[in-house]
Amino acid sequence: MSNSRIENLRAILAADPQDTFARYALGLEYLSVNDVDSAKDMFEETNVLDPNYVAAYYQLGKTYEKLGEDEKARKVYEKGIYVAASQSDEHTKSELEQALSELM
Repeated sequence: MSNSRIENLRAILAADPQDTFARYALGLEYLSVNDVDSAKDMFEETNVLDPNYVAAYYQLGKTYEKLGEDEKARKVYEKGIYVAASQSDEHTKSELEQALSELM
């Protein structure tokens, strides 16, 4: 995999493993090259490092859907809705509710 953005993000994470934005961005890059398993790992790690990083819930749920893990996706969407609501992030909450609705 010779994607320079992936390599750059890996370097950022090597220097600062706690950088949740870089980890989330790396997950998006993995999705862009259809490396769904690596993307899932990055989004899961983002949620562990920063459970309030609401964008990761949407991407993790969609990634679980791609992997056929609908029950995990449902749980992630539900938790993300709760976190978004607790942050008064109506936009992300709405996106998560829509994703959950489409899943069911």
